[in-house]
Amino acid sequence: MQPTFLHAQRPAIPKRGRLVVLSALAGFVLTVIWSAPFVDRVIGDNVANSMLGHDAKATPLDGVLAGIAFAFVTGLAGSFTACNIAVFGVVTPLVGDRGAARPRWRDSLRALWWICVGAVGISAVYGALVAIVGTSMPQFATTASVAGVLSPRQVQSMIVFGLIGVAFVYLGLAALRLVPDPFARVRQRHPAVPLVVMGVLIGALLIGRPFPLFRIMFRHAAESGNVLYGMSAFVLQSLGNLVIAAVVFLVLAHGTGGRVQRWLAARPGRTERITAVAFLVFGTFTLLYWDLRSLGRAGLIWYPAVGW
Repeated sequence: MQPTFLHAQRPAIPKRGRLVVLSALAGFVLTVIWSAPFVDRVIGDNVANSMLGHDAKATPLDGVLAGIAFAFVTGLAGSFTACNIAVFGVVTPLVGDRGAARPRWRDSLRALWWICVGAVGISAVYGALVAIVGTSMPQFATTASVAGVLSPRQVQSMIVFGLIGVAFVYLGLAALRLVPDPFARVRQRHPAVPLVVMGVLIGALLIGRPFPLFRIMFRHAAESGNVLYGMSAFVLQSLGNLVIAAVVFLVLAHGTGGRVQRWLAARPGRTERITAVAFLVFGTFTLLYWDLRSLGRAGLIWYPAVGW
């Protein structure tokens, strides 16, 4: 199984320009109404506190095992944070695979496996790097943000999430055939490559992640200097980020008796349009939220935002 928009034979897609504009507008609106305090604290903190059985922020991490458990739980708790929401962009192209009206479990699990390979690979490398030089990295800093000034930590987040946002936007445009297919040369010989690349994009979210619970884990791994621990913690954090999206995918693919696949296949181009919308909305959101809205939060530009 591979994402539908990567199949060589695709029907014509009408009204592509309008689809791009509406998707970008939806991503922009999402940045305006997004409430980081609600998602990070009300959802993220409460889920982590409930699963760990104590205040995740107030309780120091006591040893490697506690850090590893903390990593997976906070990864799961942070599934709906702004720095992880792009993960859900991969669900639609997976569900819409047209290899079978009712996909086999083996194919679905293989697709998730290759995504995990990409996510685990990049997060393991970054976890090792954090354990070696992490105390000198921008994400380690504890200094409070100052109005009108971008901290190195904020700059890192803007660069990383900006690039990831651009990548998802490009994939959305490729689904509509407005730009060249980035996997055209490798698709036939190595069909798993697109899935691995999407996994890498998901794992790379950790590189710029400012989620407070993640930064507790980051600092603990950096201070430990233990490369194996750093790799394990970051891998589990990344896998925790994927759990809910994977469950959504499996429910849509196998819990509906094939109805979702039949609906997607009922009209030519429907799967490609929905895939493009998913990539464009989440890509636009990631790019605008972490670049322009970050500049707005720093007081450097005006950016509309609903305070709630």
